[in-house]
Amino acid sequence: RVLTTDVGNQASGTGDGQLIIWFPPLTGGEYPSFDAVPYCKLDVTLPTAQSILIRNDEVFVAAARGDVYVYEIGSFPTSPDAAGGCGDTDATGAPLADDVERSTFIPAGDHGLATPAGLATAPDGGFYVSSVFTGVINEYDAEGSFVRTVLQPPAGEELGAEPYSTGSPLGIGVDDTGTLYYADIGIVVSADGVGPGDRTGSVRRIRFEDGEPQAPEALADGLEFPDGIGVWLPPG
Repeated sequence: RVLTTDVGNQASGTGDGQLIIWFPPLTGGEYPSFDAVPYCKLDVTLPTAQSILIRNDEVFVAAARGDVYVYEIGSFPTSPDAAGGCGDTDATGAPLADDVERSTFIPAGDHGLATPAGLATAPDGGFYVSSVFTGVINEYDAEGSFVRTVLQPPAGEELGAEPYSTGSPLGIGVDDTGTLYYADIGIVVSADGVGPGDRTGSVRRIRFEDGEPQAPEALADGLEFPDGIGVWLPPG
């Protein structure tokens, strides 16, 4: 199975981002129908859906205008039809799951977590969660309780015509040494509003010494809207 998120209409008052499950054979189909690829929408109420993280029998989804949610995989449809638990339809007539178990895992608001975006597994089995507009990455334990803030802008620094000196973390990832990587989209405030600046993005990493996070290091800068991170560990 493949899971995808859709940010939805970010200007609407209510969230209509989506979490979708796709079924084998996962081939064929072209926009706008995708009719050849079997799928079922699991949720169509997410406020700006972002990253997905799968752990054991649970799926975690960060929503930038909401919280970090957890879904029970056991409640997912087993096929894209009524017999498999996908017998409902959404407002567009697309297949929708009958009943999927979703709950709030980490609520937004505290410890600078205003806009949950990136998700990654911490070395001890907990989680890292990024917040783009506040420039924060927090660590939580396996049950979703706050542990510490790993990244935040320097005291007194405010977002403006220049981005935070420590960046605006969106996608995050962790390697086998515990080093944390993040894609910084370089948010600025301009006459056009709040959003990525002109090549203000970067890719950075945070090393840990004796368990303590060190100042972030830039691996690449001058980038245009970097948003995802993947960590590949080659054999050997």
